[in-house]
Amino acid sequence: MDEMLALGSQVLASQPFSQLLGARLTEFAPGKATITIPITDQLMQQNGYVHGGVISYAADNALTFAGGAVLGTAVLTSEFKINYVAPATGELLIARAVVIHAGKRQAVCRCDVFSGIAGQEALCAVAQGTITRVGNQAEGGSQNRANS
Repeated sequence: MDEMLALGSQVLASQPFSQLLGARLTEFAPGKATITIPITDQLMQQNGYVHGGVISYAADNALTFAGGAVLGTAVLTSEFKINYVAPATGELLIARAVVIHAGKRQAVCRCDVFSGIAGQEALCAVAQGTITRVGNQAEGGSQNRANS
Protein backbone atom coordinates (compact mmCIF):
# COMPACT_ATOMS: atom_id res chain seq x y z
CA MET A 1 0.00 0.00 0.00
CA ASP A 2 1.48 3.35 -0.96
CA GLU A 3 1.96 6.11 1.61
CA MET A 4 -0.95 8.27 0.43
CA LEU A 5 -3.41 5.36 0.46
CA ALA A 6 -2.16 4.29 3.90
CA LEU A 7 -2.70 7.80 5.29
CA GLY A 8 -6.14 8.10 3.71
CA SER A 9 -7.10 4.68 5.06
CA GLN A 10 -6.15 5.83 8.57
CA VAL A 11 -8.36 8.91 8.18
CA LEU A 12 -11.31 6.81 6.99
CA ALA A 13 -10.77 4.34 9.85
CA SER A 14 -10.96 7.26 12.32
CA GLN A 15 -14.54 8.01 11.24
CA PRO A 16 -16.95 6.03 13.44
CA PHE A 17 -19.74 6.12 10.84
CA SER A 18 -17.38 4.79 8.16
CA GLN A 19 -16.43 1.96 10.52
CA LEU A 20 -20.10 1.19 11.13
CA LEU A 21 -20.65 0.78 7.38
CA GLY A 22 -17.45 -1.23 6.83
CA ALA A 23 -16.17 1.38 4.33
CA ARG A 24 -12.68 0.96 2.84
CA LEU A 25 -10.56 3.37 0.87
CA THR A 26 -9.26 1.30 -2.05
CA GLU A 27 -7.77 4.08 -4.18
CA PHE A 28 -6.37 7.45 -3.11
CA ALA A 29 -4.18 9.50 -5.42
CA PRO A 30 -3.94 13.16 -6.41
CA GLY A 31 -7.40 14.12 -7.65
CA LYS A 32 -9.13 10.78 -7.18
CA ALA A 33 -10.48 8.42 -4.55
CA THR A 34 -12.46 5.19 -4.43
CA ILE A 35 -14.44 3.99 -1.42
CA THR A 36 -16.03 0.54 -1.23
CA ILE A 37 -18.72 -0.68 1.15
CA PRO A 38 -19.84 -4.29 1.53
CA ILE A 39 -23.60 -4.54 1.06
CA THR A 40 -25.17 -6.17 4.11
CA ASP A 41 -28.77 -6.70 5.20
CA GLN A 42 -28.40 -3.80 7.68
CA LEU A 43 -27.90 -1.34 4.79
CA MET A 44 -31.11 -2.22 2.96
CA GLN A 45 -34.42 -0.41 2.78
CA GLN A 46 -37.86 -2.04 2.78
CA ASN A 47 -37.82 -2.99 -0.93
CA GLY A 48 -34.54 -4.89 -0.73
CA TYR A 49 -32.28 -2.20 -2.19
CA VAL A 50 -29.38 -0.37 -0.54
CA HIS A 51 -30.75 2.63 1.34
CA GLY A 52 -30.23 5.93 -0.47
CA GLY A 53 -28.55 7.39 2.60
CA VAL A 54 -25.78 4.80 2.35
CA ILE A 55 -25.27 5.58 -1.34
CA SER A 56 -25.25 9.28 -0.51
CA TYR A 57 -22.65 8.73 2.24
CA ALA A 58 -20.42 6.82 -0.21
CA ALA A 59 -20.61 9.61 -2.79
CA ASP A 60 -20.11 12.39 -0.23
CA ASN A 61 -17.07 10.80 1.39
CA ALA A 62 -15.46 9.83 -1.93
CA LEU A 63 -15.97 13.39 -3.21
CA THR A 64 -14.35 14.77 -0.06
CA PHE A 65 -11.36 12.44 -0.24
CA ALA A 66 -10.79 13.28 -3.93
CA GLY A 67 -10.98 17.01 -3.20
CA GLY A 68 -8.76 16.67 -0.14
CA ALA A 69 -6.18 14.86 -2.23
CA VAL A 70 -5.51 18.17 -4.01
CA LEU A 71 -6.53 20.75 -1.36
CA GLY A 72 -4.87 19.29 1.74
CA THR A 73 -5.91 17.88 5.06
CA ALA A 74 -8.61 20.20 6.38
CA VAL A 75 -11.54 19.93 3.98
CA LEU A 76 -15.32 19.73 4.18
CA THR A 77 -18.07 19.15 1.69
CA SER A 78 -19.74 22.51 1.15
CA GLU A 79 -22.45 21.12 -1.15
CA PHE A 80 -23.29 18.16 -3.32
CA LYS A 81 -26.06 16.86 -5.52
CA ILE A 82 -26.85 13.24 -6.20
CA ASN A 83 -28.95 11.54 -8.85
CA TYR A 84 -30.04 7.97 -8.16
CA VAL A 85 -30.21 6.25 -11.54
CA ALA A 86 -30.89 2.61 -10.56
CA PRO A 87 -31.48 0.59 -7.38
CA ALA A 88 -28.30 -0.66 -5.72
CA THR A 89 -28.07 -4.42 -5.23
CA GLY A 90 -25.37 -7.05 -5.05
CA GLU A 91 -22.40 -7.48 -2.74
CA LEU A 92 -20.52 -4.18 -2.96
CA LEU A 93 -20.95 -0.43 -3.38
CA ILE A 94 -18.09 1.32 -5.18
CA ALA A 95 -17.86 5.12 -5.15
CA ARG A 96 -15.26 6.51 -7.58
CA ALA A 97 -14.61 10.24 -7.36
CA VAL A 98 -12.41 12.56 -9.41
CA VAL A 99 -11.57 16.24 -9.24
CA ILE A 100 -13.02 18.14 -12.19
CA HIS A 101 -11.49 21.51 -11.27
CA ALA A 102 -9.48 22.72 -8.28
CA GLY A 103 -8.61 26.24 -7.17
CA LYS A 104 -6.82 27.47 -4.06
CA ARG A 105 -9.68 26.92 -1.63
CA GLN A 106 -12.16 24.62 -3.31
CA ALA A 107 -12.47 21.72 -5.72
CA VAL A 108 -15.42 20.65 -7.82
CA CYS A 109 -15.60 16.86 -7.94
CA ARG A 110 -17.70 14.17 -9.59
CA CYS A 111 -18.50 10.72 -8.25
CA ASP A 112 -20.02 7.67 -9.91
CA VAL A 113 -21.43 5.06 -7.55
CA PHE A 114 -21.72 1.46 -8.71
CA SER A 115 -23.20 -1.66 -7.13
CA GLY A 116 -22.87 -5.32 -7.92
CA ILE A 117 -20.41 -8.14 -7.59
CA ALA A 118 -16.74 -8.29 -8.56
CA GLY A 119 -16.40 -7.66 -12.28
CA GLN A 120 -20.10 -6.92 -12.78
CA GLU A 121 -20.81 -3.35 -11.74
CA ALA A 122 -23.91 -1.33 -12.51
CA LEU A 123 -24.17 2.44 -12.16
CA CYS A 124 -26.62 3.33 -9.41
CA ALA A 125 -25.89 7.04 -8.73
CA VAL A 126 -24.02 10.06 -10.02
CA ALA A 127 -23.00 12.95 -7.76
CA GLN A 128 -21.18 16.25 -8.05
CA GLY A 129 -20.00 18.40 -5.20
CA THR A 130 -17.81 21.22 -4.02
CA ILE A 131 -15.11 20.49 -1.46
CA THR A 132 -13.77 23.45 0.51
CA ARG A 133 -10.54 23.91 2.38
CA VAL A 134 -11.13 25.20 5.93
CA GLY A 135 -8.90 27.02 8.40
CA ASN A 136 -5.47 28.48 7.71
CA GLN A 137 -3.93 25.37 6.21
CA ALA A 138 -1.04 25.76 3.80
CA GLU A 139 -2.11 25.50 0.17
CA GLY A 140 -2.13 22.16 -1.58
CA GLY A 141 -1.12 18.83 -0.17
CA SER A 142 -1.88 15.21 -0.58
CA GLN A 143 -3.36 14.42 2.78
CA ASN A 144 -7.04 14.48 3.62
CA ARG A 145 -9.23 14.85 6.62
CA ALA A 146 -12.55 13.99 5.09
CA ASN A 147 -14.97 15.50 7.57
CA SER A 148 -18.24 14.89 5.82
